[in-house]
Amino acid sequence: MRAVVYEDVRTVGVREVPDATVEAETDALVRVTSSALCGTDLHMYDGRTGADPGLVLGHEPLGVVEQVGRAVQTVRPGMRVVVPTHLFCGTCAMCARGLSAACLRARAEGPGAAYGYAGMGPYRGAQADLLRVPWADANCLQVPGEPGDAHEDDFVLLADAFVTGWHAAATLAGVEPGDTVAVFGGGTIGLLSAYSALLRGARVVYCVDRVDARLDKAGEIGAVPIDFRRGDPVEQIREDRARAGLPLGEDKLGGVDKVVDAVGFQAADRERPEQERPDQVIADAARLVNPTGAIAVAGVYPDKDLHPRPGATTHEDLVAPWGTLFGKGVAVRFGRTHDRRYTRLLRDLVVSGRARPGVIVTHHGSLDDAPELYQRFDRREDGVIKAVLHP
Repeated sequence: MRAVVYEDVRTVGVREVPDATVEAETDALVRVTSSALCGTDLHMYDGRTGADPGLVLGHEPLGVVEQVGRAVQTVRPGMRVVVPTHLFCGTCAMCARGLSAACLRARAEGPGAAYGYAGMGPYRGAQADLLRVPWADANCLQVPGEPGDAHEDDFVLLADAFVTGWHAAATLAGVEPGDTVAVFGGGTIGLLSAYSALLRGARVVYCVDRVDARLDKAGEIGAVPIDFRRGDPVEQIREDRARAGLPLGEDKLGGVDKVVDAVGFQAADRERPEQERPDQVIADAARLVNPTGAIAVAGVYPDKDLHPRPGATTHEDLVAPWGTLFGKGVAVRFGRTHDRRYTRLLRDLVVSGRARPGVIVTHHGSLDDAPELYQRFDRREDGVIKAVLHP
């Protein structure tokens, strides 16, 4: 079968690799119809996470079941399924509590596992013709329709992006109807966090970025775009809140109730945009969030940065404004997405017409287009926000 593999820093290739097969009686084999590129793929592409050459990339698959093991009970050949990023057994102590991203059986080295992800187990990725899905009864979610239909882009985002955006807004930030929200980062996760906050009834959602295509897309989904090239985004948001008119007696609450960090450790330093500043977003979030509010950290912060920016080390610690956060009584929540808590709910929102997350998909291509799409995605060029490959 053909697959997209990591070759070296900022180099991926399309190679023939051994076919995925059913290896255990609880496995399914899925023929992939769509597989999305993710910002986390870029962390590996940029050499930041120690990916080994030959790693098959990708963790956002949608496809059709081709074969199942003898012990599989609820999944059948011919079913159209979406497969969550974090594979899990469904029966261990963590899975039984709904904490599927921390499965204790999927990876020998520690909790949690994922497809095509450096350091997250031996599982090959989904940017390929075929994908082996362990514990298929737990990991395959059936979706209606046929490959290539009007919901193809919506459903592929149930593997990771829409689920992560919902997790950030609903669980980590705790967005409730009437809340004011700011999302830092207008990539896929930032946009879908903003979209999820709006679905949950937020009064206003700001989306902070510096890439024109992302800012335009934020406006398209109903958020207020904030371009930090034009100045301090915290002050821009405070000024907009003041112009809109703060409720009587809330003049000291000119920030926002909830903040989502959808950027992570590769945040740009606003004073020196050509450099990274890992604590830029958390510093801005602490200034912006209202007392007793919440900050959701959905952006990636790795244990080690294996390709650090100039002047930094692989073990650099993130300095956070704990005093400000403590003084305001702010809740700060991190955590990988426990996918299966949300996939059925979000699928049903899509099927009912209440949600169309596929609006953020901007590019499509075949596996052969992967090297070029990775390059353009990494450089934030040509309006690439979310690209989907069709093997």
